[in-house]
Amino acid sequence: MTTTPAPAAAGEQGSTSGRWRLARSLLHSTRWTVGSLLRFLITWVMGTVVLAIIIRILPGITADDWWDIAFAVVLVAAVTIVLRPILGALAVATSWFGIVVIGFFAQAVIVYVGLILSPGIHIDGFGTALVASWLYAIMGALGAWLMLVDDDSALLAHVVRSAQPSRFARRRARRKGITLPVPGADGLDGVVFVQLDGVPWPLLQVGVASGDIPTISRWVRSGTHVMREWTAAIPCTTPVSQAGILHGNNDGMPAFRWYEKDSGRLLVANRPADAAEIESRVSDRHGLLADDGCSISNLFSGDAEINMLSMAGMSEGRRGLGPSRSYASFVLHPFGFTRAFFLTIGEMVKELHQGWQQERRGIEPRIHRHGSYVLLRAATNVMLRDLNMALVAEQMVLGRRAIYVDFVDYDEIAHHAGPLRSESIASLVGLDQVVESLERVAEQVNRRYHFVLLSDHGQSQGPTFLQKYGQSLEDVVSELADSQDTVAVTSSIEGWGPVNAFLTDLTGQSGMAASIARRSLAGRSQDGGVGLGPGDREAAAAQGEGADATSQRPELVVVGSGNLGLVWFAREPGRLTLEQLEELHPGLVGALANHPGVGWVLVQTASHGPVVVGANGLHRLVDGTIEGEDPLAPFVATAAPDLLRLAGFGNAADLFVGSAFEPMTDEVSAFEELVGCHGGLGGWQTSAMLVHPAEWPMTEAEHLHGAPALHRQLVRWLADLGHRTDLPERSPAGSDVV
Repeated sequence: MTTTPAPAAAGEQGSTSGRWRLARSLLHSTRWTVGSLLRFLITWVMGTVVLAIIIRILPGITADDWWDIAFAVVLVAAVTIVLRPILGALAVATSWFGIVVIGFFAQAVIVYVGLILSPGIHIDGFGTALVASWLYAIMGALGAWLMLVDDDSALLAHVVRSAQPSRFARRRARRKGITLPVPGADGLDGVVFVQLDGVPWPLLQVGVASGDIPTISRWVRSGTHVMREWTAAIPCTTPVSQAGILHGNNDGMPAFRWYEKDSGRLLVANRPADAAEIESRVSDRHGLLADDGCSISNLFSGDAEINMLSMAGMSEGRRGLGPSRSYASFVLHPFGFTRAFFLTIGEMVKELHQGWQQERRGIEPRIHRHGSYVLLRAATNVMLRDLNMALVAEQMVLGRRAIYVDFVDYDEIAHHAGPLRSESIASLVGLDQVVESLERVAEQVNRRYHFVLLSDHGQSQGPTFLQKYGQSLEDVVSELADSQDTVAVTSSIEGWGPVNAFLTDLTGQSGMAASIARRSLAGRSQDGGVGLGPGDREAAAAQGEGADATSQRPELVVVGSGNLGLVWFAREPGRLTLEQLEELHPGLVGALANHPGVGWVLVQTASHGPVVVGANGLHRLVDGTIEGEDPLAPFVATAAPDLLRLAGFGNAADLFVGSAFEPMTDEVSAFEELVGCHGGLGGWQTSAMLVHPAEWPMTEAEHLHGAPALHRQLVRWLADLGHRTDLPERSPAGSDVV
């Protein structure tokens, strides 16, 4: 194995000089192996057939004889070997503008040069070459799939080679007497934590039993790994769970987004400025990734040294993606950018077809799948998945001790299609293939890596509250409170997070791409972050005309977080008790609890502390006293202690509302327009999964409850591997700060 240079600092990667240094290294990164030679022979045969078809159907390009076509394919391959490193170096040096533009035209340039150098091939001009190159890539990718040539394997092998030092770099180091550091020279094993966002424990069991996720199934069946359930505490959302997993602390986080009376504003966990503030409250500098870690596509950093597309670092200028050498090389692979581009288009077409199929077959429950979601699904399931996979591979080559990455593919599709629908399960199968690809990368790097797979929560299915009862939660509460000034924060924004993270990173770079992106997105940027989607608009509405003047705030702020609703009487100071609410709005809590779509209401009382009120009874959380029917009886045993903890937050809502639950079908009703949801109680949403090496003992508890408990177990495993021996001094974490 080759040695690897120390990674550049984030500031160096973002600078022009840093990019040119990466460019020079990439320029000399081409290597030959026996495997690549065999792959070339297979590709040559396919390429000859593909080029013959193109010449047959495309005007403006002709061949004198068939052997001229075969020879032309060899020349195109030779030109690829020569030009791809040059184009890759140019792409890296020009940052994301070069990656996108050169990635789009690189194959056209290569095909054009190869064909004009080929005797017996006649081509009219560059326009014909552009069309021919895209046809060549599309048909070549199809042929590779039909012949079982694994494109992901080829692409990732290319990423691995590109992330390693070139022969030029090694020769230069030897001349200067420099010893290049060797990744993994400390002798410690590394860990790759792969978050399969939203995958419920029961679905993992079915996938392993059926063999539909063969990589994970092989691990479990062979005994190298074990799988187990862990319980995500309420509220079971990505930011709350990730804060607990990565930092061991999620106090003061009552939902995915919440209103704070003291400041009069809405905090949204996937907005950069808000994510940074939340992390400052929960971090003690001893997060999961504090020891030579890397956080990729997460909401929080885990105190990692390197952050790539992690939301909490965006507002502080700590963007870590930069002109990534591995991703530039990935995009410039013969089927890289072209393949990803057309797979993205294909994913959009597939989504439109699957949504239409649901409507045609009358599948219920369902929502109308249209608009921005079609693009969001394509982005998360193709472009961003490939990007994350490339970045993880690069960090493995560089020998990072701990890597944590979040793949949102399943969660995004399950929200709109349903957790058990075929397209959702297909996305889980795709994630299993990602895990297999990373497993192959681990075989090629210096440091030995272990894999831990986990989800941050599960998902539950059901018709939305609006669909089933004809009114939204905000309409019901406004009517009962006789309010004419209610702000509803119930739109679906979770899927916008990864896209906004990528765009925010792009606008923070130097160079032409960043300048163009900043101008184009100026109207949708705030506090250093891009805010596509409805999140910023809702946050502004919740704040009102003056956050400091309570009289100018909205009367009510109603927030939806899956099937968990949160209600604040924004003009009233402090948290209101049941007694105060009865004075202000007599009968409101009782009427809300008796609504057929409401399963329970959590409210503070002056005499008994927090109480959960149902249609036919109540549950006092402090002493466990139950009067009448227990409204928490249908739910997990941890519901009562979870709600007691939630009620203790200083920024807790005046009212927490849980949707009704249908035990026969395990259905809940989201207060957002999503058929699959998480955040509250009922169904699979609190049932998360964990897959880890079998020889690693469970020291925290046999069954983990809550993300902080999972964090403590993961930290213990890292410590057992010899990590975390030289961490900075622990700083006090802001707990429940408002």
